[in-house]
Amino acid sequence: MKNYSAKEIKNIVLIGAPGTGKTTLAEAMAYEGKVIDRRGSIETNNTLSDNTDIEHEYKRSIYSTILFTEFMDRKLNIIDCPGSDDFCGSLFSAFKVGDVGVFLFNAQNGWEVGSEIQARYARLLKKPVIGVINQLDADKANFEATVESIRAASRVKPVIVQYPVNQGPGFNAFIDVLLMKMYRFKDNDGHREELEIPAEELEKAQELNKELVEMAAEHDEALMELYFDKGTLTQDDIRSGLKIGLANREVMPIFCTSGKRDIGTKRLMEFIINVAPGPLKAPNFLSTDGEEIAADETAPAVAFVFKSQVEQHIGEISYFRVIRGRIAEGTELVNTRTGNKEKVSQLFAVAGKNRIKVTELMAGDIGCTVKLKGTRTNDTLAAPSAPVTVEPIVFPEPRYRAAVKAKEQGDEEKLGKVLNDAKFEDPTILVEYSKELKQTIIQGQGEHHLNILRTRIEKENRLQYDYIAPKIPYRETITKVAQADYRHKKQSGGAGQFGEVHMIIEPYYEGMPEPKNYKVPGKGDMVVNPKTKEEYDLPWGGKLQFYSAIVGGAIDARFMPAILKGIMEKMDEGPLTGSYARDIRVVIYDGKMHPVDSNEISFKLAARNAFKEAFRNAGPKIMEPIYNVEVLVPSDYMGAVMSDLQNRRAMIAGMESDKGFDRLNATVPLAELYRYSTTLSSLTSGSATYSMKFSSYEQVPADVQDKLLKAYTDTDEE
Repeated sequence: MKNYSAKEIKNIVLIGAPGTGKTTLAEAMAYEGKVIDRRGSIETNNTLSDNTDIEHEYKRSIYSTILFTEFMDRKLNIIDCPGSDDFCGSLFSAFKVGDVGVFLFNAQNGWEVGSEIQARYARLLKKPVIGVINQLDADKANFEATVESIRAASRVKPVIVQYPVNQGPGFNAFIDVLLMKMYRFKDNDGHREELEIPAEELEKAQELNKELVEMAAEHDEALMELYFDKGTLTQDDIRSGLKIGLANREVMPIFCTSGKRDIGTKRLMEFIINVAPGPLKAPNFLSTDGEEIAADETAPAVAFVFKSQVEQHIGEISYFRVIRGRIAEGTELVNTRTGNKEKVSQLFAVAGKNRIKVTELMAGDIGCTVKLKGTRTNDTLAAPSAPVTVEPIVFPEPRYRAAVKAKEQGDEEKLGKVLNDAKFEDPTILVEYSKELKQTIIQGQGEHHLNILRTRIEKENRLQYDYIAPKIPYRETITKVAQADYRHKKQSGGAGQFGEVHMIIEPYYEGMPEPKNYKVPGKGDMVVNPKTKEEYDLPWGGKLQFYSAIVGGAIDARFMPAILKGIMEKMDEGPLTGSYARDIRVVIYDGKMHPVDSNEISFKLAARNAFKEAFRNAGPKIMEPIYNVEVLVPSDYMGAVMSDLQNRRAMIAGMESDKGFDRLNATVPLAELYRYSTTLSSLTSGSATYSMKFSSYEQVPADVQDKLLKAYTDTDEE
């Protein structure tokens, strides 16, 4: 295949709710560009996209697929994205390197919740979209209702470029109101004839053409003047106006297709080539320094890796877009994250699982290479002479959290490695071993997301594991002043152990006065004169202030680090539930030591136990993580969703309606969010979505604290 320059390339992303036909349309595009000579189907498991075993099993896209087609002497790079929100990470990475979205709608369903979700992502990532009403050959296809649903829900104005003549099972023709022609299809292989618009359709076509002309004129003053002067615009003028409106994300041109029967595919691709922004017209990429990186083929090379995968017998595959310059076989680049040099030994254009060897890729193009050393998604590869780092993809926060338990005890270590490897391919999967919880915690976008991962690992690695409810990272703190003494004394024949520590503890808060006077229950007024102060930002949040107010040499200064260590050990495993303790001030004001038997271990243990006793008398409280949760739900289901959240101890922060959907904001304890994605899907028939983000730690209710204390006591007794 030829080497394409930036002006000959378009990079598009296929988006849409599940079941809108993205993979089938991608197949038709590849067929029209003669990349394949026969179209596959989802049913027969032979499409360029959806080419993994697990996608064949589920009959839906789970991973994004990169493919290309050649048409009108241009190259279209296509990224076919999953419709399910559980796999939204693919859409974020695709939109990083794609310049325009092709937004599919099922002609039977119109604007769905899945449409709303993907529209929000397109909006967030500032990408223009072309609308495609697909499956117009379906029994209950309704073009008009679909357009109205788009008009009601979309924040981008739809403008009709095509409309069907005979939607439903007999669909074989549409009228193009830009070209003012009717296209009728002779078969299911895209063969079409161009006809004049029938008389009975002429008035409707002219009215829609007028709307198209007016919309085009709106976006350019010169075109507006021309329109006022002549009363109409040429086809080229309309395209110019559409280019501006599309690039500014103000209009969504609407097209008609049946991907399954290859109706409308060619005309859609013609429009993309003529109107959609390409690498030279789309906004430039930004570096981490905020500088624009223009798609200049003559400048030093820069490539951005947006997808990584591991393929059996091949190893690691890195998919990238050439941001600047050109990359040829043998090019040496530097990974700006690691500093490692990488030699691009082979270059490929990508058509799903098929990789076509090429000698060079220029600015704006997308391709892949294999067997790079330590390069992963979000890395930049740059010419050593002009290193620059592309601003990385910001993936969405995880929404689902579970603990992992191998079915065979000996598999734990191997499983940990396999799970960490999974992050290489899917950056929205987070895996960590929690020292605090003593669990391996995995996070993802939803239960389905993690279940798919488990299925794949079981098949490919012959490892079986379960997801279990994760423990909650509670925090422990205190609410009032308390005092405690503890003497550690042990005699066992030889040298003994002796250490005695007297301490006062109180809640820490920012800006509190230095310690001096205390009213201590059972002790009355106490005055301390601190000699030293140490302040620690704790790794798990909050602070510890540690003061020595020892007078008269009651405890040697050399034992103070051991006392601090004993306190820290107990804060590392709090007295109430074994969770981290935080925001505490400790004053060591007295104690005793023995000239022979005192040592570091004695004072560490004395301090640990004194702290434990004081803590229990200081109005201890357990704090739990609270998350901000936003739910997007069709209005019909709002009552059920709100009722469920209230049962989860949620505080409703606000509600607003947004074009047929309700947005509900609430703060919810993390302890109540396990498997929430599954419950929400069940309550709303899969039509709602949500996002969550850590907010703060708040005190648990008294009844919950009692249960937690009892459970920990029970655990201790076992």
